[in-house]
Amino acid sequence: MYLEVTTLTMTSQEALTMKIIHCLGSCGNTTLPQAAGSRFGRKATCPQSWHLCQVKEYICIIYIFSNVSSDSFIFIKEECKIINMRGFFCLCLAVLHGNNLLVFGGTGIPFGENNGNDVHVCNVKYKRWSLLNCRGKKPSRIYGQAMVIINGFLYVFGGTTGYIYSTDLHRLDLTAREWIHLKPNNPRDDLPEERYRHEIAHDGQRIYILGGGTSWTSYPLDKVHAYNLETNSWEEITTKPHGKTGHPAPRRCHSCVQIRNDVFICGGYNGEVILADLWKLNLQTFQWSKLPAVMPEPAYFHCAAVTPAGCMYIHGGVVDIHENKRTGSLFKIWLVVPSLLELCWEKLLKAFPHMSSLPNLELLNLGLTQELIHRLK
Repeated sequence: MYLEVTTLTMTSQEALTMKIIHCLGSCGNTTLPQAAGSRFGRKATCPQSWHLCQVKEYICIIYIFSNVSSDSFIFIKEECKIINMRGFFCLCLAVLHGNNLLVFGGTGIPFGENNGNDVHVCNVKYKRWSLLNCRGKKPSRIYGQAMVIINGFLYVFGGTTGYIYSTDLHRLDLTAREWIHLKPNNPRDDLPEERYRHEIAHDGQRIYILGGGTSWTSYPLDKVHAYNLETNSWEEITTKPHGKTGHPAPRRCHSCVQIRNDVFICGGYNGEVILADLWKLNLQTFQWSKLPAVMPEPAYFHCAAVTPAGCMYIHGGVVDIHENKRTGSLFKIWLVVPSLLELCWEKLLKAFPHMSSLPNLELLNLGLTQELIHRLK
């Protein structure tokens, strides 16, 4: 349960409590929320563990739905045809770059039989999709890879074809639109193990690979592989345990968000049980800290995102291995103590839940700033 704040103060313990926003339970065949003027209200197999759904020839992205000011589902309403896509792509990956959401790779059903290696771009401001035409050495057709954008370059590491797991590292120059297959200056024995469903963090100088695995193993987190951008080489960094608790359990299919030099991982699967714990890794000290919070329901194959103010949202995932149950639940948790502005804003939104429907002039007359009005819309 989420600990409601009754005064305009919040301790770090209170911040680290998860609030249930939407709890939809396990899914079977569900109807996507209806967006006005759209065609997304039809029946579709629920995709909450993959977070990318194509409904016939139209596509909608589950994890950019949320207006965090109103806790509402907002789907892209444009009917955007996907050109040259050979099926229903899931297990792809997306990163936000300015107003553009870059989606790369993915697989159809059955997994591994219909993979992709194109980059599609969704302009979230104008709600339009386009195919990014690129040259150079593209990555293989994979899914389950990890991606990050640093200084105008998109880095893609790992993934699987469904049969072969990869340790390849590719870089896409987003200005020149050219792929390069990077060849690190390491002996092959010093490369990270092949993997998929890992996560990535970075500090501008190194890319850190967190966890992941294969269908038969999950990799530990006591040591972290780091790619040095300057030396074009892989390094292995030993992390520090959290007292007697030790290090996080090995895992794959977990979620990860980053706030400055702090990286947070949540949930996942270690090959035996579904995890619900929450950990923080500081990229300056490489100290692990187990945080006093757990997910309301353990999950893997879920996704997470963090707001600029430090609130993490967790959506979907697999919650039962044997019955292959997925969930559409949405949770939020503050990873930092919110500012006074954020505390006041949450109280205001709770007191006036329909404020987003008011015209801008009326909102201005109520004393809201343009920045707050923009957050509502």
